[in-house]
Amino acid sequence: MKKILSIVICLAMMLSMAIIFASCGKSTYEVALVTDVGQLMDKGFNQGTWEGVEAYAKANNKTYKYYQPANGADATDNDRIAAMRQAINNGAKIIVAPGFLQATAMSTVAEENPDVKFVFVDGWALGTSEKTGYSFDNVTAIVYKEQESGYLAGYAAVMEGYTKLGFTGGGGGGNPAVCRFGYGFIQGAEDAAKIKGVDVDMKYSFKFGETFSASSELQTQIAGWYSSGTEVVFACGGSMFQSVKSAASEYKDAKIIGVDVDQSGESEKVITSAVKGLSASVQKVLGQFFAGQWDTVLANKAQNLGAADDATGLPTATWRLKNFTVDKYNALFADVKSGKIIPDALYPDDVSTLTLEKVKVTLEK
Repeated sequence: MKKILSIVICLAMMLSMAIIFASCGKSTYEVALVTDVGQLMDKGFNQGTWEGVEAYAKANNKTYKYYQPANGADATDNDRIAAMRQAINNGAKIIVAPGFLQATAMSTVAEENPDVKFVFVDGWALGTSEKTGYSFDNVTAIVYKEQESGYLAGYAAVMEGYTKLGFTGGGGGGNPAVCRFGYGFIQGAEDAAKIKGVDVDMKYSFKFGETFSASSELQTQIAGWYSSGTEVVFACGGSMFQSVKSAASEYKDAKIIGVDVDQSGESEKVITSAVKGLSASVQKVLGQFFAGQWDTVLANKAQNLGAADDATGLPTATWRLKNFTVDKYNALFADVKSGKIIPDALYPDDVSTLTLEKVKVTLEK
């Protein structure tokens, strides 16, 4: 009997030690990124946000990890919820989630975990739940004045000498950030066309951008644009860039404008990119959180960042424009930064209804 008891005690001790060692061996990650649709290294929005997380974590000795919801471009709210819960199970104190599609998942998981903080990039302050009355004080948002970067890109393209432009956007026309980029692009082209006294034609489409993914259909559409005379296409939607890049490779003089981050390294066809300060702004918010400023600065608030915060613009270090110089761009940027030029953010539901003096917009639905 004593022998059996001794064996039971030994087994119990071994089990306890195993649990302790397993617990000690489990890695925890304080800072988490849950990606938007598509892949982490999309050369665009997800990647730019991740670079901010990584830069802050490395500089401040914080553990960090990214999570990609299941089903990639077809990820559902449940997939995003599962990814956020996994991040919390792995010790996340703060979750950075880019993309407006994160709203439902973030609302669910934030209410479940009031002690975990959430950064809604390209989102909005969630306010108070209509169903439960929960105040989302553990969520903060970063939004950008994309219309400014779009404006600068459209202005630069026309001042460079291009009069046949294209815009292809992600989100099926329902993504506010993409719509602001596109509407700013029209406004910039219009103002530059007035100065130069030229007429501009612009093809405008969300047709193959529902999931922000590359596709053969999108490549075929953009190739058709280039073949019919379009000179430069603003590729505004994550991995959609790859389809535009492939289409441009078929035509010697075809050019591209990138988005979100500097995409000049992806192709010599890229003449500039309409960027926003994803990395810098994420680092700023993480710094505020770890400095204990959440309740006073961030809780249930949205920071709307633009040229005045150096969060929008065009990257001049990789400039491939010749007629529109960096000096001319800097003067234009200063006017946007100071508020002398204020691109309109309130885009119409149907841009084809716009009556413009110098830019004819053809909306391809």
